[in-house]
Amino acid sequence: MKLSELYWHRITPLHLLLWPLSLLFGLFIRIRKLCYWLDFFPSVKLPVPVIVVDSITTDDGGKTPLVLWLADMLHARGLRPGIIAQGNLDTGNPIAVTKHSNPACAGGKALLLAEHFEAISPVWVGGNPADAAQALLKAHPDCNVIICTYGLQYPRLERDFEIAVADFNESSFGNGMLLPAGPLRASLNSLGSVDAVVVNGSPKHRFDTDNWAPTYYMKLVGELVYNLSDTNTRHPVSILKGKKLHAISTYENSQWFNDQLRQHGLQGDLHAVTEDHRFVAQDISGVKADAVIMPEEEALQCQEFANETIWVLPVEAWVDGELQALVLNKLRERFADTEVLNEMICPHCKCQLRHQKKENTLVCDQEHRAFPIKDGIPMLQLQEDNKLAA
Repeated sequence: MKLSELYWHRITPLHLLLWPLSLLFGLFIRIRKLCYWLDFFPSVKLPVPVIVVDSITTDDGGKTPLVLWLADMLHARGLRPGIIAQGNLDTGNPIAVTKHSNPACAGGKALLLAEHFEAISPVWVGGNPADAAQALLKAHPDCNVIICTYGLQYPRLERDFEIAVADFNESSFGNGMLLPAGPLRASLNSLGSVDAVVVNGSPKHRFDTDNWAPTYYMKLVGELVYNLSDTNTRHPVSILKGKKLHAISTYENSQWFNDQLRQHGLQGDLHAVTEDHRFVAQDISGVKADAVIMPEEEALQCQEFANETIWVLPVEAWVDGELQALVLNKLRERFADTEVLNEMICPHCKCQLRHQKKENTLVCDQEHRAFPIKDGIPMLQLQEDNKLAA
């Protein structure tokens, strides 16, 4: 059973003792945001648009699958997003994450993002999102959008679009209290000040959503599996039917994972581990089953001892299409600024592009390439027709 189910989903005398600390925490968050808003503290404004995607609770709440969907959508539109996550760093200094990074430092979620976007989008982790974003842009100046996965509580980084994720598949809001008496990192009232709320699951009747920002619905599904020893081949989940399975997931993913297995008619023993569990070969070798199945976030941490018995269930976010239109409209507003377009970098030679208003293109003088701006979005993918005539 998760700690949140034992502690944050009830009210005990201990919670009443911690309640004043929750009030102080909420007051601190509001005062800090006010200080940045009044320019008492200097904020960081990046030369590219910034999209913040975060959960208001201590749980992921479906945030990572939503970031996967968002980055894929932006890349399909010709953009190259850079992604920053918090990770598990002791020093807080930003570092790049690849699929070969140590999960103990990068964190399972950052490792999952790096696995998906290794060739198209850099992933960095760091303590403060402003520092991490600046380090990423310094190393990858051709990135033209930043997706920040932990920015709701860090007002130092200015943002163009803010998405809060609310998970209603379980009582993720717990007793409704702020930390440390409850699981909330921001009050439910803050859902009215963001640009969009993405709901995972069906809202519970006890929550009044009328004052929330525009709300969009998301469903997390797992339709395909792949073997960890052959990551390029996808199979229907039904390939595992009739096998004796041993399922392994973290407590955070266990409910969704177990529901998916039941929906596909798969049966097996479910073994849940803590979020900070470090997987070793003995976790798999001692299992007496035909196959081991794991959510992708956990399975990627077992790549060093991958074998044919380990099967991976990726999660995919099905998102309300209106959210895509809302995000793209916000980006168009930012890209309408000539100064922002003049900061764009060529994805090939990394030199600064020149905006030609008449032709509505971004020109790389060094490579003699012209990148079109279609429907207000710069299309910076390398193609043969980018080349200009000599």
